[in-house]
Order: sequence, then C-alpha cells, then structure tokens
Amino acid sequence: MTKQGNKSNSTSSIWGGRFSGRQDDLMVAVNASIDFDQRLYDQDIAGSEAHARMLAAKGIISTADADAILSGLNTIRDEIRTGVFDFSHALEDIHMNIEARLKTLIGEPAGRLHTARSRNDQVATDLRLWVRQQCDDIDRACKALQHALMDQAEHHADTLMPGYTHLQTAQPVTFGHHLMAYVEMLGRDRGRFRDARQRLNMSPLGAAALAGTSFPIDRHMTASELGFDAPMANSMDAVSARDFAMEYLAAAAITATHLSRLAEEIIIWSSDRFAFIQLSDAFSTGSSIMPQKRNPDAAELVRAKPGRITGAFITLLTVIKGLPMTYGKDMQEDKEPLFDASDHLGLAIAVMEGMIRDMTVNKAAMRSALDAGFATATDLADWLVSALGLPFRDAHHITGQVVALAEKKQLRLDQLTLADLQSVHAGCDANCLAVLDPVASVTSRNSFGGTAPKQVRAAIAEARKRFS
Repeated sequence: MTKQGNKSNSTSSIWGGRFSGRQDDLMVAVNASIDFDQRLYDQDIAGSEAHARMLAAKGIISTADADAILSGLNTIRDEIRTGVFDFSHALEDIHMNIEARLKTLIGEPAGRLHTARSRNDQVATDLRLWVRQQCDDIDRACKALQHALMDQAEHHADTLMPGYTHLQTAQPVTFGHHLMAYVEMLGRDRGRFRDARQRLNMSPLGAAALAGTSFPIDRHMTASELGFDAPMANSMDAVSARDFAMEYLAAAAITATHLSRLAEEIIIWSSDRFAFIQLSDAFSTGSSIMPQKRNPDAAELVRAKPGRITGAFITLLTVIKGLPMTYGKDMQEDKEPLFDASDHLGLAIAVMEGMIRDMTVNKAAMRSALDAGFATATDLADWLVSALGLPFRDAHHITGQVVALAEKKQLRLDQLTLADLQSVHAGCDANCLAVLDPVASVTSRNSFGGTAPKQVRAAIAEARKRFS
C-alpha cells in the first residue's frame, strides 16, 4: 500500500498560474529529476547561451538583455563547478534550477531567455550534447585500450600458446595474435560509437514544445554554435526522439560484452591451472580467510558489467516503446540508466587497460600447455593432403589414429618416431616430422591475418596507423 504524502508548501512557479492547489510531497518526489540531471548543467548552459545569442541576433530580445543573460549564465556555471550552487527539488530539474538562479542574479531579463523554446527541446538538446561527448570520451578510452593491447602483442608476437575452440586445445597460436583479436573488436566498437555520434549530431533546439514557434528564430545559427551539423527537420521528431541514446547504449552493451570476454580470459589465464599470466597487487585482491589467495576481482567486475549496461539499454527501449508523439514524462526515466551505463563502461575500459598493461606473461606455462594438447594435429593432416595428395577427410582420419597412438604412448606428437607414423600410414616420411613442431606450425600460418609472428608484427604496424 502506498503511504499518502503531505501537501507541499509551494506550487512550482514554472506553471503555478494554472494551479492554485498544493502539490503532494509524493508528487514532488516522483516528479523531481534534479538529483541526477544536474550533471547536464554544462550542456544546459551552453544551449541557453546559444539560444540567447540567437534571440538577440534576430531582434527577439535586446542585446542588453542577452548580455545580462550570458553574464548570469557564466556566473552560474562557475557556481556549479565550484560546488556552491544550491540545487532545489522544488524546481524539479536542472533547467528550472538554472533559470531560477538566473532570475535571482539578473532579474527581469532572465524571464526572456525561455522565449521560443520549451523544456522539451531544451532537454533533448542537452541530452544530445551529453551523449555526443560520451561518444568522444569512450572512443578515446577504447583507443587507449587498443594501444595497451598492441604494446603487449608486439612484445609477445612470437610467444607461443594454445589456441582454443570449445576451450579445448585446437592449434598453436601466438599470444600477440590472440591479443590483436581484441584490438580488432575494439576497432569495430569505436566505429559504432562514431556512427552513433554522426547520426545524433542534429539539433533539436528551436523545436519548442512540439510544433516549432511563431518567433522568427534561426535554428541553423544555434545548431552551428553548438557544433551540430544541422537542425532536426521535424519539430515533433526533435523533441520525442531518443533513438540516439538507444544507439549509444547498444554500442555500449556490445563493447561491454567484448570487455567481458577479455575479462573472462584474464580470469582463466591467471588461474592456478593455467598460470599463463599474473596480475600484480595493483589489480588483485586477497581473501578474508585464505591467505594464499590472489583473486582477479577487477577482471571479474568487468566481466559483470554487461549485466547493468545491457539492462540500461533494455530499460530505455522499454520506456520508449509505447510512447505516442511527442513528449511524455516517461522520458525522464531515460537519464539514470544512460548515465549509469556510461559511467560503468568508462570505468570498465580504464580498468581493462590497467590490467593489460599490468599483467606479467608466463611464457613457459603457455608453452607447456601447448605441448600437452596435440595442437599440431591439423598440420599433419594438411601435410598428408599437400605431400601425398590424400583427400582431406582421409587425412583427417589418419591423423586421428596418430593422435590416438600418441595418447596411448603418453607422448607429444613431435615425440613420435618416423616408425610410429609409418605404422599408421606407410606414406609418412621424414618431412612430416617437421610439421609436428609447434614453432614450425605457427611460422607456417603466414596467410594474411594469420598467427605467424611476421604477420602479427605486420598487423600491429598496420593497426597502429588505422587506430591512431
């Protein structure tokens, strides 16, 4: 059961002319967004500055009023940045908190600022500016992570390790090649954020409540001043569209998923059974009861981030899915999941960069794991095809018999003798012994995009240019 609230002592001055009764405290609580939308203050002030200058340029307000507004807004920006601004729940949101303070500072001219605009186009503008900045920030963070991966990949371009499918040993690869896979994934992530940024970079300002305005405004002027490519073409779409935020969150969810995959590998690699890498104390924790433990908690937390980031994406889709044109108060619920997801994605990328730069690679453990897994079996099958002309399916069957023999003898494939191989297929000769060596296997994978150290180093050099 909902507890009935008390009547508030004040009616909002924003729309108080229409209402004479007092608001219930519960209405104030559910309606206010200032606790979270105050982070939009810089975007809100920037939009107001552009709007004031345009109003003056078009003769809608006087130059003196515009100058007073701009001076007051600059003071408010400083007050918020220095932490002395007093945010009020009664004023609902960042827009009205700033406008109310502006009136206190400069008096009557403050009331002219809202000419030819609405909170509907104002918040849509603020949010686009904020998401645009997040796209840029995430792009820079992903770039830093890519370069951390490339630095490690360059150092380990010829460090051998098992490549896995189904988490079972598959073929020999280099650790550098493995890390470069994530460089490519992050490159696509950056592309999604850049695409989202390009599509969102249209200005809603001047669409007013939903229908535009009768004042002779210049929407191209404000769009240009705010760094938008152009004003949005339809005033109803301008105030109601949130697909730009959905697209940003979709890109964020995919990026978080990629980070989670890498985090899982770090967790596996740092486990006792693998011991491929070790994280220092800087990115590890201990146990409250087991003193020997070194836990990869940073990686585990990154692995968990897609839960809340993908959840934010689903939240926004669900909020918007049934809304008719144009603005509904439901849209107030777009900000908290958006802000939360962006904060946690930025943190996850930074933490991942830290772990990649921090980790120490155990080459011996990687090589030991590679030696234990019959990883060059495919090389033998390929040799049977290329040297003896066997159909691949026959070569596959013969190689399977060789693996079974090695397993029975408890030997690595490269420890088998020529007699062992010839006992399975008489066509084997001394040349096929060479292909069973993991180093030879890796070196032979010299096709474009392959794991050969030469290809890995070439890929790193190219990636440093492409992802500069």
